[in-house]
Amino acid sequence: MDELFRTLPADTDSREALAARGLRYEVVGTDPDERDAFSQAVNRGFYSAIAEAEELYEAREGFADRRTTAVWDATAVEPETPVATVDSWPTPLTVPGGGSLPAWAISAVTVAPTHRRRGIARALLEGELRTARALRLPIAALTVSEATIYGRFGFAPAASAVDLVIDTRRAVWTGPQAAGRVHFVQRDALRPLAPGIEQRARVAGDVDRWPGYWDRLLGLRASQAKKAADVRAVRYDDEHGEPQGFALYRVKEAGHDFSRHTIEVVDLVAATTDAYAGLWRYLLELDLVHEIAVGLRSVDEPLRWMVADPRAVRTRAQSDHLWTRILDVAVALEGRTWQTAGEIVLEVSDPLGFAAGRFRLAVDEAGRATVTTTDAPAEVALDAGALAAVHLGGTSPLTLAAAGRASGAPEALERLHALAVTPLAPRLSFWF
Repeated sequence: MDELFRTLPADTDSREALAARGLRYEVVGTDPDERDAFSQAVNRGFYSAIAEAEELYEAREGFADRRTTAVWDATAVEPETPVATVDSWPTPLTVPGGGSLPAWAISAVTVAPTHRRRGIARALLEGELRTARALRLPIAALTVSEATIYGRFGFAPAASAVDLVIDTRRAVWTGPQAAGRVHFVQRDALRPLAPGIEQRARVAGDVDRWPGYWDRLLGLRASQAKKAADVRAVRYDDEHGEPQGFALYRVKEAGHDFSRHTIEVVDLVAATTDAYAGLWRYLLELDLVHEIAVGLRSVDEPLRWMVADPRAVRTRAQSDHLWTRILDVAVALEGRTWQTAGEIVLEVSDPLGFAAGRFRLAVDEAGRATVTTTDAPAEVALDAGALAAVHLGGTSPLTLAAAGRASGAPEALERLHALAVTPLAPRLSFWF
C-alpha cells in the first residue's frame, strides 16, 4: 500500500474526460518546480498568501507522504501552474469501539475560478473515489470549506463540531478537582509527547495527524516561528507524573483595559477526564482574562456541566466538519462496534455504484457485525450518504427518515438507531 498509492497511475476515466476538454490530468511528478507550482495553486485556491521560498521548501517534504494530482491547461498564460488540485493519502479512521478503518483522506481540492463549470471538480473527486476503490479502501473522508459540493458524490457529514466562546467571569469552576498538575513547557519539548497523548484521546471520527502537521501546530518550522511566537504551551501530568494532556493557547491584546484579555485556544487534548478537568480549570482561572475562544470541540462538550453558569459557555457556531463516503459497505460496517445485538436488512442506493446493494447487518452480543448481501426484503432504505452519516454513530436514522433521506417502518428505523447511534458523539479534532 505504501508504494502503490503513490505510484498508481492517474485515474483513466478522469484523464480521458478532461482531455476531451483540452486539459491534462496527472499525478504531480518529483520536479521541485512542479511541486512548488502545485503548492502555490493550493494557496491561491484557499485565498492564502503567495508562499515564500522558505515555505515552499518546507512544503516539498509533504509530497513524500501524499498522492498529489493536478489539472493543467496548456492554453493558459501560465501553463505551468495547475488550474485544479487535490491530494490524498491512506490513514486510519477511528470508529466506534476504539478500532479503526483504513480510509482515503482527501484534501487540497481546488479549482481555479477561471476554470469553473468545466467538469473539473467532478473528475477530481470521482477520480479520487475510483483510486481509493482500486486500493481497496472501504471509506473516503474529507473536511470541507463548501458544503454544497460533496453530497453529489456520496459524501455526508459524519461528525460535527462546535466553536465555543466562554465568559470567564460567569464560568466559575464547579467541576472535579484534578489530581495532577499543570506545567508550563516549551513547545519543542511537547513535540515528542503530543502525538502519543492525542492518540489516546481519540474518539470515533479522528484520523492521524502527520508529522508536518505537528511541526506547524507547535510553530517548529522556520516559516511558522514568527506566527507562533505568542503561543504558550502547558502540559497536564497525572498524580503519578505521567503526561495525559496539553493545551496550546495565545493571549490576545486587551486594548485599553488590561483586565479584558481574550484567550484563543489553539488546541486542547486530554487523554483522561482528569486531564480535561485540570486543563480547563487552568484556562478558566487565568487572571486578567474575560473570554476564551476555542474551535472544533465536541457537540457534547462536558465543559458546560463543569461551571456554575452553563450559559457562560456559548456556542458561537456549529457545523458539519468530517464528511465520509462509504465505498465498501461490508468492510465499513464490519469495521465498527455496534451498540446492541440484532439484525436488519438495508437497501443502499448509490448513483456512482460503489455502495449500492441490499445487505443484511447481523450484530452479535459483543457488538461485532457480519454483513452479507441478501435478497430478503429491505427493512430500511437509504442512500450512500445517509449510510455514511449513520456509520460513525453521530446521526440517527430517525432524523434522516424525517428529512426524507431514509425510509422504513418506525420499528425498523428505531432498531437501526439502537444498533448504530453511540453515547459519545464522533469528533474530528483538526482540519485536513
